[in-house]
Amino acid sequence: MSGASLPADERLAPASLARRLLGRPELGAVAGAAAVFVFFSFAADSFLRAASLSTILYSASTIGIMAVPVALLMIGGEFDLSAGVMVTTSALVTSMFSYQLTANVWAGVAVSLLVTLAIGLFNGFMLVRTELPSFIITLGTFLMLTGLNLGFTKLISGGVSTQAIGDMEGFPSAKALFASQWDIGGVTLKVTILWWLALVALATWILLRTRAGNWIFAVGGGADAARAVGVPVVKTRIGLYMGVALCAWISGQHILFSYDVVQSGEGVGNEFLYIIAAVIGGCLMTGGYGSAVGAAVGAFIFGMTSNGIVYAQWNPDWFKFFLGAMLLLATLLNAWVRKRAEARA
Repeated sequence: MSGASLPADERLAPASLARRLLGRPELGAVAGAAAVFVFFSFAADSFLRAASLSTILYSASTIGIMAVPVALLMIGGEFDLSAGVMVTTSALVTSMFSYQLTANVWAGVAVSLLVTLAIGLFNGFMLVRTELPSFIITLGTFLMLTGLNLGFTKLISGGVSTQAIGDMEGFPSAKALFASQWDIGGVTLKVTILWWLALVALATWILLRTRAGNWIFAVGGGADAARAVGVPVVKTRIGLYMGVALCAWISGQHILFSYDVVQSGEGVGNEFLYIIAAVIGGCLMTGGYGSAVGAAVGAFIFGMTSNGIVYAQWNPDWFKFFLGAMLLLATLLNAWVRKRAEARA
């Protein structure tokens, strides 16, 4: 054997910075967020004010709290069209249970958590037992919850909104956890921003540092192949739907303890905003690819756009147009980035 050294295996060579960046699902979303930020910085004089930025962060957090678990669900290859009305259901259960039984509102909060998790369990169980598409399963849940929300609210309260519970025992402490805010230097920061950031950090840790994260990517990449290598597909899917339910509970409690009452018709259509934020953030509709950080950036883009249009004094009817355009552009950019990453691999 000659003394010539063997050629190095290029798979073991350290990846360049460019290759690592191109491999990140959220790259396109970050680029889009930067473009939107620069655009509205020039288009709206008040956009860069501290108070405006706090409003943008709050809007982003209300979408982002739900966009994070929806992103994980999409990485796992599934959808949840009931996520928007589930938020309202969780708030209604807390309010009506507390008011009708004149119990401490924390009792209502606990019952709401159990009910909301049960809805998530139902979605996951029906998916794995029937093997119907998640679109059909959760569309059915969406319709049922929409009817239940309105029907039970009218039956119990006589109207389309719940009774006020602001004077009940436990309300101040529950408000402090789910709907508090702080004034720092003339800027109002709401607790949902902390919930949002904590959920992003937790979801990122799960995806990148735990076995469950590997299971989520594997199930999204192909359930049969994942099952063949020992991935608990059923538990993973049910767990993802219960994760969406848990965050719906958090979001619903925020709505209730922010406004004291809940409108039974709220939440319809918000499920598409959560999905849009996840897709803008780099999640593929086919599953197996995406990140929690990307979904957070997608929610931030939503917050900048929805408020930037107002600050620029444009007709707010244009918001849906901009949202649709961003969805298409982000999807095209994400596809291009992924192809570049695969070509460099």
